[in-house]
Amino acid sequence: MRRLPALTAMKVFEVVGQTRSFTRAAERLNLTQSAVSRQVRNLEDQLGERLVIRHHHHLELTPSGAELYASLQNAFHAVELTVRNIVEKSNRHRLRINVPPTFAKRWLLPRLGSLRAALPDLDISITTDAADSLTDRSLLDCAIRFGDGEWPMLSCTRLLTERHIAVCAPYLIEEGGPIDLSRFTFLHVLASADQRYLTWQRWLDAAGLGQTDTRGGMEFDLLDLVIEAACNGLGVAVADRAMVAPLMASGQLAQVLDVEVEGHEAYWLVTRADTQEPPKVKAFRGWLQAELKGEI
Repeated sequence: MRRLPALTAMKVFEVVGQTRSFTRAAERLNLTQSAVSRQVRNLEDQLGERLVIRHHHHLELTPSGAELYASLQNAFHAVELTVRNIVEKSNRHRLRINVPPTFAKRWLLPRLGSLRAALPDLDISITTDAADSLTDRSLLDCAIRFGDGEWPMLSCTRLLTERHIAVCAPYLIEEGGPIDLSRFTFLHVLASADQRYLTWQRWLDAAGLGQTDTRGGMEFDLLDLVIEAACNGLGVAVADRAMVAPLMASGQLAQVLDVEVEGHEAYWLVTRADTQEPPKVKAFRGWLQAELKGEI
């Protein structure tokens, strides 16, 4: 018979090891700070070894604590994988995908009818939280990512490279004649809180308008919001043609000048590299490639 400390105490200690804080561990476990501290103290007493060094604002693991933490992480990780695999055996028809918000709304959502028709036996779950990753602990089956295709330990298949065009509400350019971009409000997508993507500058350079002052304008953290702002006549935006093509077809947006610039990044299908691709992911890959024929 195994002689081990209480499972609850070991789970509490693992979370303490992750957070290096009794307070944050208590919040994650929905316990009081004193209860977390007491579980760790009891574990130390039972092992006869100090596991954490208590500083004023943080905790530090002792060598023994670090050794136990690493072992517990591996053990709980193995249990979690086993549980997930058991659950997934009874849910082979659920396809879980994580997708960037703009791609989800502008490209995938209008095609979900086609997806359901092509793969009628699959139930689809779509999330857009960028923090949802394809780690071993994740329930995701695959993801669509925007970037350069460099994601270590993952298998990446390029789906769609951006082709940037400038668009605005049609009535802003209905008068005809030369278009003076200086009279427009520029709509920008933020790469971070204080940095814009360079899509506008690259488009202007291609149009021979590289000296245009774009320092003003409006900024948004999602391309989808930029597209909505353009539809509402708030200014002119540079966006991927694939994301705005339906809006142009319906007359909600119009292209400004006949200039198109290939983007430096693309949308990729990302899957786990170290496991055999499940049939449902293979089927989804096939559907994506069929839908994207002519767009790549």
